[in-house]
Amino acid sequence: MADFAARQKVGGTNLSFYFIKQFPILSPSAFTPADLAFLTPRVLELTYTTSHAMRPWAEDLGHSGPPFAWDEVRRADLRAELDAFFARKYGLTRDELRYVLDPADAKVTDYPSETFRVLKNKEISRYGKYRTKHLVLAAFDRMARV
Repeated sequence: MADFAARQKVGGTNLSFYFIKQFPILSPSAFTPADLAFLTPRVLELTYTTSHAMRPWAEDLGHSGPPFAWDEVRRADLRAELDAFFARKYGLTRDELRYVLDPADAKVTDYPSETFRVLKNKEISRYGKYRTKHLVLAAFDRMARV
């Protein structure tokens, strides 16, 4: 979303600070220590995989072990948790998140717009369902119960 907004506001290659203030992104002050405790290990595990090239990054985040193994199922769960976290952080309701993930499911089957058509079709072909939508909504529901 921020990338789209940036492309609409920036006409050339110069990105002045006043542009950044207009982007729909959360400022660092919006994150509590509890938020960072949730985010940091997930971001670390998604970014520090199979290669030691990111070791300084991992060490800055407090990790002294080896890179994480690449596990597609685990990565899908981590991404879903992050998506659900940020949906909640931006104040989306479950219905609004459902609409973002799949407008046709949230409205009607012949709704003229799709947000993640390629991802949805790929996952339906591969898993028999729109896995990302199910994982994100499940993570959102778990967070609502806590």
